[in-house]
Amino acid sequence: MATNTVPSMIQVEVAYATPEQQKIIVVRVPAGATVHDCIVRSNITEFFADIDLDQQKVGIWSKACKLDTTPRDGDRIEIYRPLTADPKEVRRRRAEQAKDEGRADKVTGGRNRRKAEASDTDESNQDERSE
Repeated sequence: MATNTVPSMIQVEVAYATPEQQKIIVVRVPAGATVHDCIVRSNITEFFADIDLDQQKVGIWSKACKLDTTPRDGDRIEIYRPLTADPKEVRRRRAEQAKDEGRADKVTGGRNRRKAEASDTDESNQDERSE
């Protein structure tokens, strides 16, 4: 009769990246170790002194988790940097630029219908000519 045995050691990756460089460190830790234990064991702070686990969020395979989470064998632990720009503000600026350039309706902010219709008409005329 086969028994399910829990490995005494697991292997995980610890990943961190800046705009200039990225590092993925493979570490072996005892089964039951926490995300925090894995990060400490990886010594990744030797390469990136700006890592502050009290302030920065962490995750496993792009899904946020807590430092006391227990990873599984083969997991990738990621340390996330703080956002440098508010995503809503970036989108708002991009939409304003599209309005200024005429790519979006100045009132609704939606796609400029006249240009879209003209583009569709041009494409259908081109299709007719190519037949």
